Amino acid sequence: MDHKQIREVIFFGDHYWDFYKKQTLKVKQKINWTIGLLQYLEIIPEKYLKHIEETDLYEIRVSFGNNIFRIFCFFDKNRLVIILNGFQKKTQKTPKTEIDRALKLKHEYYENKK
Repeated sequence: MDHKQIREVIFFGDHYWDFYKKQTLKVKQKINWTIGLLQYLEIIPEKYLKHIEETDLYEIRVSFGNNIFRIFCFFDKNRLVIILNGFQKKTQKTPKTEIDRALKLKHEYYENKK
C-alpha cells in the first residue's frame, strides 16, 4: 500500500465501537486492515466496499473464516469517510433493519454537524 493517506476516517458515536469491542483479536485485525484500504487506496475493490442500492450508504465488507461482517459508512465531502455501525451478517441479504439504523445514524451525524 502507498503510505499517502487519501481519505480520513471518522467514527461517529459509540455504535461502531460497541460492535468492535465484541470481536476477537483476529477479527479486529481484519477490520483494521480493511478500513486501512479506505484510507490508502484510491480505488477500493467492491469485495471490500460496496454501495448499498437506493441509499448513499456503503458497506465495508469483512470476512474472516466463515464469519461475515458489515460496517456501514458514507462519504462526507469526498475524502472524509464516516463510519456508523457494524454487525455480523447471518443472512444472504443485508437486513433492512441494519440499513435503517445506519440511515438514522447518518441523519444524526448531519444534525450534530449543524
